[in-house]
Amino acid sequence: MSSHQELEPTELQEQFTLRMRGLGTRTVLYQQNVATSLGLYNNDFISIDILRERGPITAGELSKLTGLTTGSVTALIDRLEKNGYVRRQNDPNDRRKVIIVPLYENKEEVSHTYLPLHSAMVKLASSYSEEELTLITTFLEQASHVLDAQIDQLSAKLSSKSSS
Repeated sequence: MSSHQELEPTELQEQFTLRMRGLGTRTVLYQQNVATSLGLYNNDFISIDILRERGPITAGELSKLTGLTTGSVTALIDRLEKNGYVRRQNDPNDRRKVIIVPLYENKEEVSHTYLPLHSAMVKLASSYSEEELTLITTFLEQASHVLDAQIDQLSAKLSSKSSS
């Protein structure tokens, strides 16, 4: 891609980025509604989704990934543990650390909440060929990496602002 294309996106590229932003907005709104339907705060639900994706992690890692203070994460974990979404487990490699283990996938209310979306997405996916799905899946993975990098950049800017 030439530098001219990087400076001036095509109309199709502009439409693409607008659709991606719209998808992101709808995803956030959907997550907020799921959190509310489960009786959770949005940050709690975001943390649950992070644990679903990453698997068991330490409270410190969860703090870094969410941008929440360690004190806020401790309170968040207390709430999630009380409601059966996670459990604490001692880190076998470092007795000072605690690992947060997700438990919510077996919770009936979670699976019932996600079932309609899952079914609709499977139906949508079935309208594409295996080659197309491979391309879309690869794109989504790469887009997630782009978003992770952007989150890291914004977090670093916010950290430098708050420390100055």
